[in-house]
Amino acid sequence: MTTKLRWGILGAARINERLMPAIVQASNAELVAIASRRPGAAAATLAKYAPEQTGVRAYDEPDALLADAEIQAVYLPMANGEHAEWALRAIRLGKHVLVEKPMALTVADIEAIQAAALENQVAVMEGFMYRFHPQHDRVRELIRSGLIGEVRSVRASYSFMMRPARLYRLAEDVSRGGGAMWDIGPYAIHSARWCFDTQPVAVTAIAKYVASGADITTSGVIDFGEGKHAHFDVSFEWARQSLYEVTGTLGGIKCHAAWRLPEDVPVVSWWTEDGKGGEERLPLADHFVLEVEHFSDCVLHGKQPLLNFEDAKANCRTIEAVLQAAASGQTVKISG
Repeated sequence: MTTKLRWGILGAARINERLMPAIVQASNAELVAIASRRPGAAAATLAKYAPEQTGVRAYDEPDALLADAEIQAVYLPMANGEHAEWALRAIRLGKHVLVEKPMALTVADIEAIQAAALENQVAVMEGFMYRFHPQHDRVRELIRSGLIGEVRSVRASYSFMMRPARLYRLAEDVSRGGGAMWDIGPYAIHSARWCFDTQPVAVTAIAKYVASGADITTSGVIDFGEGKHAHFDVSFEWARQSLYEVTGTLGGIKCHAAWRLPEDVPVVSWWTEDGKGGEERLPLADHFVLEVEHFSDCVLHGKQPLLNFEDAKANCRTIEAVLQAAASGQTVKISG
């Protein structure tokens, strides 16, 4: 029985600053290769983020990495609009795939990935690293304890001022995966859905766009039915926020550093209607390493990933509705 899953990275994106060391550090993973279409970019990324690794191959052509028989699983951090195409290429060659969020830009593309994964008997998971941080299990534990009563509202805010080096995030129209909603919006939407543990029925949203047609700021309200709502804000021109708040009939819970880096101290606070409250500073945890170890364990031992295709389709369906609502100025119903 293989004790370590052999990984290849399909793209030299900036997120490799976190994912490449995570694959190296994971107890059940081994980094075999990285590829990029930009000549020399794969080798440069390897030298920058995993300089101590020897014997790792650097390809200047992604197809060459996919043809590497030693590689069992692929991490895919290419541009959002390319996820579906390259995930399907990898799957059809028998590779397991961890796709950086969003898995794809349409539900139809996710369904195609799902069908291909079933046909080729490989595991595929959307890369929401935050879900593997223990702080979110603590939030769920507090909710289920009845501390705040029935959950009625969630507010999720993710923003930061765009640096010149990150302007590529605004280069494409929203239909091609550009903008804040496709980049950081998936985290806010996913967190809201997770806190309610049910699916939304409608959404209203507004957005500010740049010349390319990408949204630089999007805000909205997601209706979960029965008077339950999620309010979200994502922006590349607001001061940094990375939090979600859950309000129930008896109190509330706040996750202060929801989607931040592993070195950020996890803080969860709570309050109740009867005047009680508390703040918990939890141990540091590297959610990137935990994500890689989880997916590797699933592949090596035939387990189902924590984040399945139904979850990916539900998140995509909600984001599509947000973008439609922002563009039309109308409330959009969500079906499925």
